[in-house]
Amino acid sequence: MAQAAIELIGINKSFGAVRANRDINLEIVRGTIHGIVGENGAGKSTLMSILYGFYQADSGEIRVGGQPASIKTPNDAIALGIGMVHQHFMLVDNFTVLENVILGAESDALLKKSIAKARSELERLEREYGLEVDPDAIIEELPVGLQQRVEILKALYRGAEILILDEPTGVLTPAEADHLFRILKQLKEQGKTIVLITHKLREIMAITDTVSVMRQGTMVATRETKKTTVEELAELMVGRRVLLRVEKGEAEAGGVKLAVKNLTVKDSRGVTMVDDISFDVRAGEIVGIAGVAGNGQSEMLEAISGIRRAVSGSVMLDGKPIDLTGAADPGELRDRGLAHVPEDRHHVGLVLAFEENENSILGYHDHPRYLRGPFLNIDAIRNDARDRIAKYDIRPADCRLKTANFSGGNQQKIVLAREMEQDPGVLIVGQPTRGVDVGAIEFIHKRLIAMRDQGKAVLVVSVELDEIRSLSDRILVMFAGRIVGERGPDATEGELGLLMAGVEQREAAE
Repeated sequence: MAQAAIELIGINKSFGAVRANRDINLEIVRGTIHGIVGENGAGKSTLMSILYGFYQADSGEIRVGGQPASIKTPNDAIALGIGMVHQHFMLVDNFTVLENVILGAESDALLKKSIAKARSELERLEREYGLEVDPDAIIEELPVGLQQRVEILKALYRGAEILILDEPTGVLTPAEADHLFRILKQLKEQGKTIVLITHKLREIMAITDTVSVMRQGTMVATRETKKTTVEELAELMVGRRVLLRVEKGEAEAGGVKLAVKNLTVKDSRGVTMVDDISFDVRAGEIVGIAGVAGNGQSEMLEAISGIRRAVSGSVMLDGKPIDLTGAADPGELRDRGLAHVPEDRHHVGLVLAFEENENSILGYHDHPRYLRGPFLNIDAIRNDARDRIAKYDIRPADCRLKTANFSGGNQQKIVLAREMEQDPGVLIVGQPTRGVDVGAIEFIHKRLIAMRDQGKAVLVVSVELDEIRSLSDRILVMFAGRIVGERGPDATEGELGLLMAGVEQREAAE
């Protein structure tokens, strides 16, 4: 019999009236990769936070290596050989990699010995697991894929034998995700136990040995991965059959609603990120922008929505120009019928300390509907919020709950509901389903198709090729700040992948 690394027995956890975990039983075998899947709000992250000592279970027992364990703080978990890589990294941005790794694990007051020991140990870990990263690099200057490696190195430096990863590919490019999986397989071969929390079922099928499914706080099934299918897991997660591809009719494109011509945008370092691009989006169609993250998509969306100044070019909304000099007010653009769902919901789309109902009117708080004289009409705001919670299936259904306490997928629904319910003529969406589970993905995709069918112009930027191919009526591919090709929705993944890597462009130059 294989030895259990972790056993969770009868775990219960409530937050007020919300029961996040109900009588959970789970066994994770040593030296395996064990996936945990479920809808946003199913209780996955809560369960792992109990294992890591962030929360205390209301009842139940934890065993580590067959022995009862009392885990009241993350330090207790670390002492038992448990490490966790969070969905939103726990790093100090202006510290070096080395400083982040030793933070909280220093062995001397002046840090000289700690730094020397950490540098030597990091070199060993990098060689052993393929986790190469410059120990003297500043965190905020590293791409997210390397920041994630730092989180893994932190856990291994503290002696982790059991590694929990919460939605580890949510912010990674496909290439970075593939590299992460190679690292995880290598960790498994070295005898480590990996717990992978994710909503991406294809990743579960590709890398895990066993998968457990949670729904509404309960554990509904555990399967050997090789004996299940994506379709079965999706149905177990949601409790009904789920459409894994978007069903849509032919687009009936009308007049041009958004026209971008010769747009050039630089980032804060003065580097050209968007290089002389031109395209348009018509009423009644979805245009998808495919590309590996960092090829100018973010800067393009920010310029169109009035957040970032452009260097040159023009953008026309319903035939009238948008001021690209930096004087454009995003609120003015909203009044003109342009709604924007930003890529980074935490830093741009939401104020996490605000209640759900407060976030549901951000940017629209000065509309007469939400005012009573010079004051906000709180009753109207909360009534609208409750209606949207029901319409968009936001969980938990509590408009007074702090937005930080919603799962990532439900936070995304809050932003989408706010923007879509304003009935915009043009909707631009960055990463519409980042960190969102399979049931919510189906829901969001149906909403976007419905907007298209109502005659809206929809521009979608996503690093998920399946999503771009499913949603789009036309696909534009960005590479190195330029649009390098246009394809139809029947384009193959391989064809789009070559364009995304700039291969066809380089071959043409040769």
